[in-house]
Amino acid sequence: MKLAVVGFGGVGKAFVELLSNKRSYLHREGLDIEVNYVINSRGGVYAPDGIDCEALIEFSKAGSGLAQYKDGGSGNITFDSVLHNKDVDVLVEMTPTNKETGEPGMTYIKSALESGIHVITSNKGPVMLAYNKLNKLAAEYGVQLGVGCTSGGALPTVNGGLVDMAGSEILSIEGVLNGTTNFILDEMEQKGSSYHDALKRAVKLGIAETDPTLDVEGWDTAGKLLILTNIIMNQEKTMEAVSVEGITGITPLQTEEAKKEGKKYKLVGRTAKVDGRLQMTVRPEKLDKSHPLYWIDGRNKAVRYVSDTLGDLTISGGASGVIPAAASVMRDLVNIHRGYRYSR
Repeated sequence: MKLAVVGFGGVGKAFVELLSNKRSYLHREGLDIEVNYVINSRGGVYAPDGIDCEALIEFSKAGSGLAQYKDGGSGNITFDSVLHNKDVDVLVEMTPTNKETGEPGMTYIKSALESGIHVITSNKGPVMLAYNKLNKLAAEYGVQLGVGCTSGGALPTVNGGLVDMAGSEILSIEGVLNGTTNFILDEMEQKGSSYHDALKRAVKLGIAETDPTLDVEGWDTAGKLLILTNIIMNQEKTMEAVSVEGITGITPLQTEEAKKEGKKYKLVGRTAKVDGRLQMTVRPEKLDKSHPLYWIDGRNKAVRYVSDTLGDLTISGGASGVIPAAASVMRDLVNIHRGYRYSR
């Protein structure tokens, strides 16, 4: 299987390194992986007979650009090179997320699908904005679109809903989908920390970004909920349909009172049918021990599907970080090789 990797940031580098480290496992799966392209915004590397992934990762640690790589590096290697040469089976698209237009990932994904190339992406933007259109395009051209990394990374939220709840109608989706906010609320509950002190600790431990706005104000959760709703419930909702409230207003007094009530605050993303209409919310909620999401602590995440015939399914865990995210991309790659059809 020949690959083009477009996007060589943290997850892209982790994915290329994972391909090297997991070579024996992939061979046992019957997967002979050949990375022919690694491309970023400043050029790329092209090797018709396959790039030495281990050597490329070592080279990248020095901070040099891909165009300077001695074995096939050039500033003239772009995504258009992939389309022109027509010599790969799978595009692994990992460019930065643009939630307004989805570009440049949107164009890359559409062009690859129309060229008969399978696509696996970690990019939330195109999936949030146009999943159903892209999925139909994949089906039209007989290829697969893997998006498991875009909502929860290592947590198999997409696969769980598509595969394990197949044949049932999903009545609601509930999730603790952001590990940063869950860690902060846990710190406030367990240690009586203020929001700001808990956030500082999360930043210090590398759990939160230096600018955690998208996490703490609920937008990361909203994006993931939107993706799950459109994929699992076959909708075409936009971000405007989601009512969003973050955790910045939660106080130690509130978490202490919740604790006395035997409850915990969680930032919950929820899609549910209310009076025949789909309602989508992200907000802090007090949950008691009867709710499966009550038990999701620290930086862990979870999703709960409620169906008409298969009952409830709660999936929890899923490590965070660039390596688990890269592993979720590899999960889609292995499943496509096994013949699993994401696009129908």
